[in-house]
Amino acid sequence: MSNSRLRPRRGAGSGARAAGRDELVSRSLQSAEHCMRAQDFGTAYAHYLLVLSLAPELKDDVKETFQYTLFRWAEELDALNRTQDLLGCYEQALELFPDDEVICNSMGEHLFRMGFRDEAAGYFHKAVKLNPDFSDAKENFYRVANWLVERWHFIMLNDIKRNTIYNAAIQKAVRSGSKSVLDIGAGTGILSMFAKRAGAHSVYACELSQTMYELACDVVAANKMEAGIKLLHMKSLDIEVPKHIPERVSLVVTETVDAGLFGEGIVESLIHAWEHLLLQPKTKGENGNCEKYGKVIPASAVIYGMAVECAEIRRHHRVGIKDIAGICLPTNVKFQSPTYSSVDAEETVEPYTTEKMSRIPGGYLALTECFEIMTVDFNNIQELKNLATRKPDKIGVPVIKEGILDAIVVWFVLQLDDEHSLCTSPSEESCWEQAVYPVHDLADYWIKPGDHVMMEVSCQDCYLRIQSISVFSLEHEMDVGKSSTKNKDLLSLGNEAELCSALANLQTSKPDAVEQTCVLESTEIALLNNIPYHEAFKMAMRKVLSSLTPEELCQAVDAHCQDSEMSCGSGQSDSEQRASEPFYVLDVSEGFSVLPIIAGTLGQVKPYSSVEKDQHRMTLDLISEANHFPKETLEFWLRHVEDESAVLQRPKSDKLWSIIILDVIEPSGLIQQEIMEKAAISRCLLQSGGKIFPQYVLMFGLLVESQTLVEENAVQGTARTLGLNIAPFINQFQVPIRAFLDLSSLPCIPLSKPVELLRLDLMTPYLNTSNREVKVHICKSGQVTAIPFWYHMHLDDEIRLDTSSEVSHWKQAAVVLDNPIQVEMGEELVLDVQHHKSNVSITVKH
Repeated sequence: MSNSRLRPRRGAGSGARAAGRDELVSRSLQSAEHCMRAQDFGTAYAHYLLVLSLAPELKDDVKETFQYTLFRWAEELDALNRTQDLLGCYEQALELFPDDEVICNSMGEHLFRMGFRDEAAGYFHKAVKLNPDFSDAKENFYRVANWLVERWHFIMLNDIKRNTIYNAAIQKAVRSGSKSVLDIGAGTGILSMFAKRAGAHSVYACELSQTMYELACDVVAANKMEAGIKLLHMKSLDIEVPKHIPERVSLVVTETVDAGLFGEGIVESLIHAWEHLLLQPKTKGENGNCEKYGKVIPASAVIYGMAVECAEIRRHHRVGIKDIAGICLPTNVKFQSPTYSSVDAEETVEPYTTEKMSRIPGGYLALTECFEIMTVDFNNIQELKNLATRKPDKIGVPVIKEGILDAIVVWFVLQLDDEHSLCTSPSEESCWEQAVYPVHDLADYWIKPGDHVMMEVSCQDCYLRIQSISVFSLEHEMDVGKSSTKNKDLLSLGNEAELCSALANLQTSKPDAVEQTCVLESTEIALLNNIPYHEAFKMAMRKVLSSLTPEELCQAVDAHCQDSEMSCGSGQSDSEQRASEPFYVLDVSEGFSVLPIIAGTLGQVKPYSSVEKDQHRMTLDLISEANHFPKETLEFWLRHVEDESAVLQRPKSDKLWSIIILDVIEPSGLIQQEIMEKAAISRCLLQSGGKIFPQYVLMFGLLVESQTLVEENAVQGTARTLGLNIAPFINQFQVPIRAFLDLSSLPCIPLSKPVELLRLDLMTPYLNTSNREVKVHICKSGQVTAIPFWYHMHLDDEIRLDTSSEVSHWKQAAVVLDNPIQVEMGEELVLDVQHHKSNVSITVKH
């Protein structure tokens, strides 16, 4: 009896605990509010977590305040680089509010800024699913949808020839006895479903991407094959028998090939498959049931190449000018694109870029016949193992046409079996692009019949590498001035011996130690080659600075500009030195930019550059020195700014900027994010009479009929996927805007003339409107499927840059309509153009 008195009654104890809990919740809420007022968001966040864990019923009451606290605390953690703590806070928040689209979207924004693009895209997609009208999440999702489901999935699934040939080869193999199948890199699961439909008993499919795996699960279920296809969310390299699949399979099907054949890891995955997942291959001449042996589809591949002249490739991969708006580029600075620099890079980078050569602006000229580079047998494990270790092959190809050697273009024939094959050549109408190996580092790029293009070919790091490209000519030294063998020694040799000698002496030139190598993205190289761009900025900056300069100095400044143009920079004149204060010019355009150095030629100017990479800063310093500017003339602004978001602050506490250069348009053809917010800050930091460049931007568009854009944006029904129901699932990931287009070579029929769609004014914001209606006159009957758009960037009322010009480093973009609209000549169509933050939506009003 005495013990029972120590134990409180259940009801009374519960009441006491509840009262204690309520008291703690109440105090924690008060503490949270107090911390909020004191802007101690970390402590406030901790109090709210305690409140919500003790009293989940208060979720709806404190939701908005909790969100605000979370976002402010996350900003502080971000500024302190406390990444793990930041992500931990969001994970805690999403446990409490798993269906909160605002928190999902914010988590995605942080992940995207950190470089976790796939993960960010997943959160944006979830936010859109939770609330389809949430515009911020929709705009974020559209920008990153390419990382979730890459655009080539749509193009490939619409390629009926590719689907038919793969289906036929898989059918043939299954009917021959290969009844257990593993699909490596399943994507939507289409090859697995071909195998199941052909009669395979067991089908396994592995897919690493979380999004594609979930998509494949939905697609397989919709086609009522979930009982017959086992989907694995993993790399094939991690699959074990019998842990993940019960036994070795008789057939592996895969299309893990990129434009350069090996770039998606097919060699590594097939070596592993032969060692651990496939039955032993059938030996030559051996008969017997195919079910007892292993085989791979595709069976083999032959890789081909061709040397080409192509101005579009050249301007994106070689800096072809010595002088940019009066600035000399010194000979000790060597610019390279990432494809070339990857030869000696420590990290593995694709040693090629890709292009749809049949649609490349300006076309191309074949300078050699097509030649065979290598063959590979996917059913021979020893050959696959030897690929990565064998010495580079030396190839010499005769030149058949005179021209500029710009690139080696590569494609392949994929032999699925002895009967079925796919060709990715530029002359084939297929979903494939070609691999492009730009040529760098030749003393002379001009070649002619009688010359030979020499190269070394290997499969290092499981990439096809084409290196040491050079030209062998009887009229010159062999390696374009780099080989030790002289003309007189060659003349006595027979043609075959000459080639063998040249190939034996093939060597990679190493840059001189004194040279500064500067690796630039292809768009940055195209920008350096864009002379009108730099001339326009120089002219516009000169006008602004002249308007701000005391009249007696104007003549001296003009005289100096002329002198500097004649001598590529000659320091500052005495008259300018008399000016007590310089003009401050800030360039916050993205990537590598020489505009600050150009600004420095225009008088008493203190230019600031916002380039981030040390390599780029060193290059700009060398260019400054070569143009006789003291090293301290050019300032690198991010050295002075701890918080990058504060990049638009004052140069000195009592000074304002004379010119601020903003990047308004991305190279992709879309408007830069948060550009209007940056412009608003910039306007507050300009001196009287100072300007933002560009001052305003006009957006133009036209109506077109383009089946190509339709097919590249969404899977068209079930006919192209041979009756399989895939379109509704993958089309959830279509986006209304297609970027990175070349309008000049896009297959389309214009149905209207260009019209002005929108004005973005960075200097006078009251001229901007968030939405407007635009009437478009139809000048040709047809079906409107898309609205391509581009921009005129006005540095002032007289000087403008056109982002659709042939020398532009910008691409164009297009809104692709969900449903085509039939129009007749003479009609008018009304477009509703809306501008929200940095995103534009265009809809057709009926």
